[in-house]
Amino acid sequence: MFEQAVIPVQDEKNFAEVERALEEAFAPENVAKFLRQLEKAKLRARQFEAILAHGLLGEQTPARYGALGDSDRGLIREKYLVMVEKVAPELRAKFLKVYAYY
Repeated sequence: MFEQAVIPVQDEKNFAEVERALEEAFAPENVAKFLRQLEKAKLRARQFEAILAHGLLGEQTPARYGALGDSDRGLIREKYLVMVEKVAPELRAKFLKVYAYY
């Protein structure tokens, strides 16, 4: 059985701030608004770097993410993608263009 290796966070302060921005965007009361913003910006849910560049996760988040080391950025990307996949199926269906692979 696969067990993911535990990678320690290097920059805990910036990591926590970026993680907080993700959790806020994917909070049940905010996720529909976040997906609507992606749709209006013509972005796909899995385009994490582009979403950051558009400031959809907060104005300070791109700079904080950029200040992280490679392993911390990888952990954040992975956390983001897990959150994207945990969105309720009815919202995923409603925002099909955001979730589509074309």
